[in-house]
Amino acid sequence: MSDSRQSTSRSTYIDSFATAARERSGRALSDYAELWQWSVDEPAQFWRALWDFYDLDDIAETADGRGLVDDTDVLANREMPGARWFPDVRLNYVSAIMRHTDRRGAAIVGVDEEGGRTEVAWSELTEQVVGFARTLTDLGVGVGDVVAAYLPDIPEAVIAFLGTAHVGAIWSGCGQDYAPEGAAGRLAQLDPKVLVTAAGYRYNGKAVDKCADSAALADLLPGLVAHIVVRPPDGAASGDGAVDAEPGSGPRRRIDYADAIGARGEEALEPASVPFDHPLWVLFSSGTTGKPKGIVHGHGGVVVEHLKAAGLHGDLGPDDVFFWQTALSWMMWNFQVAGLLCGTRIVCYSGSPLFPDADRLWQIVESEGVTYFGTSPGQLQASRKAGLHPGRDHDLAALRTLGSTGSTLAADLFTWVDDNVKAGLPISSISGGTDVVTAFAGGSVGVPVVAGELSVRYLGVALESWAPDRTPLIDEVGEMVITAPMPSMPVAFWNDPDGARYRDAYFTHEWASPPPEPVWRHGDWVTVTDRGSMIIHGRSDATLNRHGIRMGSADIYEVVEGIDEIAEAFVLGVDGPRGTYWMPLFVTLVPGANLDDQLTARIASEVRTRLSPRHVPDEVIEAPGIPHTRTGKKLEVPVTGILAGRADVNIDPKSVDDYSLIQWYADRGSAHQW
Repeated sequence: MSDSRQSTSRSTYIDSFATAARERSGRALSDYAELWQWSVDEPAQFWRALWDFYDLDDIAETADGRGLVDDTDVLANREMPGARWFPDVRLNYVSAIMRHTDRRGAAIVGVDEEGGRTEVAWSELTEQVVGFARTLTDLGVGVGDVVAAYLPDIPEAVIAFLGTAHVGAIWSGCGQDYAPEGAAGRLAQLDPKVLVTAAGYRYNGKAVDKCADSAALADLLPGLVAHIVVRPPDGAASGDGAVDAEPGSGPRRRIDYADAIGARGEEALEPASVPFDHPLWVLFSSGTTGKPKGIVHGHGGVVVEHLKAAGLHGDLGPDDVFFWQTALSWMMWNFQVAGLLCGTRIVCYSGSPLFPDADRLWQIVESEGVTYFGTSPGQLQASRKAGLHPGRDHDLAALRTLGSTGSTLAADLFTWVDDNVKAGLPISSISGGTDVVTAFAGGSVGVPVVAGELSVRYLGVALESWAPDRTPLIDEVGEMVITAPMPSMPVAFWNDPDGARYRDAYFTHEWASPPPEPVWRHGDWVTVTDRGSMIIHGRSDATLNRHGIRMGSADIYEVVEGIDEIAEAFVLGVDGPRGTYWMPLFVTLVPGANLDDQLTARIASEVRTRLSPRHVPDEVIEAPGIPHTRTGKKLEVPVTGILAGRADVNIDPKSVDDYSLIQWYADRGSAHQW
């Protein structure tokens, strides 16, 4: 990798890349806006420049041995879906990581809820990954087979993933918060040959024994040839560790994880050389109202996209420590592993982000010397409402960037971070998704941060805001579209042989004026500002449409969730009979708060003053909870349908964090007087 970031704090990887890009393009590229414009005008040149910047020729080969000669060697077909990136290249994701293993210190750190700590050194990484890969090979697992995981966010999960990719097999992970049936609803679609599980973990101060659930899941995956189990460390209270006594039937072998990584052989085992778009992993959609869709990403597309997003925009390198609080069911777990591509130490955390209190993650940021901390608006809001002062109470000298995703980061939380975490700390609020396993837009080192905004559209992302007639909009709300392909767009959906489900997911929107070529419609209402930044207003399929005026739910959440007494808000726009419309605001309260007339009036006043009279809800209702997907997304669309009395709304209980809430909302809809 071209590690040309100088000792001065002003020099960054993206600065060095821009210098190389100027030489390649012949353009001035005097600021970020010009660099972005070149990256979307000349995608083949841009991605070739990134390829060279990170010395990827060192880990790749072309079929004819001549390397990358012209633009068609980078992008042979720009049509979406079906763009062909680096068509003659063969490589392996793992090779891009293993070139850093001569580094000293820890590559992966694991921290649990009670403060237990483990680490895998860079010097140990190759041996453990190859050991796991050799075990898979001995089991007959190879290119195109599937390895499934049912694990918390622990270092063993990263090693198992890398061992899987090493042999060209396909990885798919699921967090252990899912019940066996919910996990099987995803993983069984893939017919995995190997299942990797953990005996348990701790959450909210309690031991969660997953031995029985892991065995039950294994029984729901009939094609397994082996079940690999991570035993708890000595003293861990997550089951008795008696993993050899698993109930269930079938011919599968049972292997201890320690034995799996300890496998040795006389001959060297090199990473399998696979085509650029060979499946690396399968991620799943939420599956809230239907069968979860398996989204397939390729080795090469992930390597180049994650080097760009983590290396250039995140400025991650060998001197950094990257910690994003996440879980295996969320794409941010996959993105966290991208730190290893940059030679960066990554931190895995298994436990509640709020136990024993909201200070828990800040303790880890301090103790691990984290330089890039990724979290969620919910965790920051909890920190604010708990009255925390992390910058005063912890040594956060190493911290240089704070990332946030999962939902829109309200402007007042930018201010809270500046006042209470670190003055001037760059905040990277990012937006992307499982679909592309990266961000479309977010913060970028060296670009000014404006509260409530995503600072830039990311390099290589031809993102625009469109009116219904396809007119690009500036400083107006429109549909977010991507007008040119990205390397990490899905290579396919699983079990979608003709590509119909893939096309229907992103490319079949009915525009007032049909585009000459398909564009990716992501389903968000956004504003692209005249400065090139972006504001997200919420899902376009959950739009509030009062008196013909479209409004985004995120704008209301920013205002309401900034009120101290409100823990979380949930606003819905419900079409009723005879053209009626109901816009209730459901809220959960912090302990000790009451939704009385005074608080209700204050909510309405804040919304009216900071947004508009049209944004004021018809009524404010205290709720026992807000339903979310397993990855924390509010269930606006299906619950709106339930309140409207639609019979076609079917929610999968296994996809919801608290399914009991659904009946409560259904009862509210039935009781509403239209």
